[in-house]
Amino acid sequence: MDQKIAFLQERARAIRRHIITMLGEAGSGHPGGSLSAADIVSVLFFDTMKLDPENPHWPGRDRFVLSKGHAAPVLYAALAEKGYFPQEELLTLRKLGSRLQGHPDMKKLPGVEMSTGSLGQGLSAALGMALGLRLDGGEGAQRVYALLGDGEVQEGQIWEAAMAAGHFKVDNLTAILDYNNLQIDGPVDVVMNVAPLADKWRAFNWHVIEIDGHDIGQILKAIEEAQATKGKPTIIIARTIKGKGVSFMENQVGWHGNAPKPEQVEQALKELA
Repeated sequence: MDQKIAFLQERARAIRRHIITMLGEAGSGHPGGSLSAADIVSVLFFDTMKLDPENPHWPGRDRFVLSKGHAAPVLYAALAEKGYFPQEELLTLRKLGSRLQGHPDMKKLPGVEMSTGSLGQGLSAALGMALGLRLDGGEGAQRVYALLGDGEVQEGQIWEAAMAAGHFKVDNLTAILDYNNLQIDGPVDVVMNVAPLADKWRAFNWHVIEIDGHDIGQILKAIEEAQATKGKPTIIIARTIKGKGVSFMENQVGWHGNAPKPEQVEQALKELA
């Protein structure tokens, strides 16, 4: 287990380095919520999910939906690290003609399961995928993972999807909430308080797990518990730090949607070495 955790921690560091580098090159984008999700995404892409970068549309694959689509850099970094496309292409982020735009495009980039960006819609799409896999007779062999933002769960469509998933007992669906408590306008609990989250999701007939979203061991155990849970969907509420891994970005709302300057890129990469 220690070797696995060390491997996944290094993958998360690599993802964070890619995020900083590509945003610095682009001069725009969303570092805070991308960095906070890196450990979660590392576990999903490099341990949990059944994937084949050589055959992105393999029917037996698991699905990942980045519901908070503005955090596209964390998804792009993971896909490049996994081998879906050359890592050099990360430097084309947000440039004209690039496959790597500010929000993921499933029609252009292999490995992207859903075009997201309009907040609140990703969980509905993930639910539809999970129901479809169940109708196809997958019997839980293929799973769907949806990464949500905490500001995003202020959206009504999230709760419509939550109600439907609980009602239909969609146990091959796991939502993971990146709970860093900061959104573009400030602290989530000031803008529109979403607490108590665990109670809300339980009321919608979800299995709820609460963890430290930067502890690889806790993430691994939570996903194992989700996979073993039958008869209801699971949500993993992961407490995280916005901008995690870069000291001057951590817990700073100003880094929600601002790219680092060259000297800040240099400092950040030193910290992530």
